Amino acid sequence: MLATVSGCGAGEPSQQAAAVDGEIPLPVIPEGIKADSLLVDKSDRTMVLYKGDKEIARYSNIRFGNAPDGHKRFEGDERTPEGRYTINGRNPGSRYHLSLRISYPNSTDRAYAEARGKSPGGDIFIHGQPNGRDGPVIATDWTDGCIALSNAEIRQIWDVVPNGAAIYILP
Repeated sequence: MLATVSGCGAGEPSQQAAAVDGEIPLPVIPEGIKADSLLVDKSDRTMVLYKGDKEIARYSNIRFGNAPDGHKRFEGDERTPEGRYTINGRNPGSRYHLSLRISYPNSTDRAYAEARGKSPGGDIFIHGQPNGRDGPVIATDWTDGCIALSNAEIRQIWDVVPNGAAIYILP
């Protein structure tokens, strides 16, 4: 678990593997290592995987909802949530290349939306590109509030991030 945000860049930077299909090279993750937490920094467009307090992989240039600034409040606002959640499911048959479910909304998110007579929304995932599209990520923010990466990146993340891993999403 991450103790502080200031420590998120600590540790050795991930080594990079060769590029796949013209994409940015993937981090090299030692065999058998599983992440227990993820840190997503929306302003830096990075996702960092951790085992304990050690960085095991870093991904840059990730994409968010069409309205990336601010915390998701309501269904259809196209924002990506901010805060602490967990990975609580996976869908190998997603409309997007693989997807890991984020536990949004939590009780606070639900209460905020319900107090305003709205739905908080849901179905927030980390996923790849739309099925049938390979190569680098789409160049703009395009999801309805999810976190999108390249197909090669989500395949790697799928293999090393188990259900139950904590995810911290920063503004």
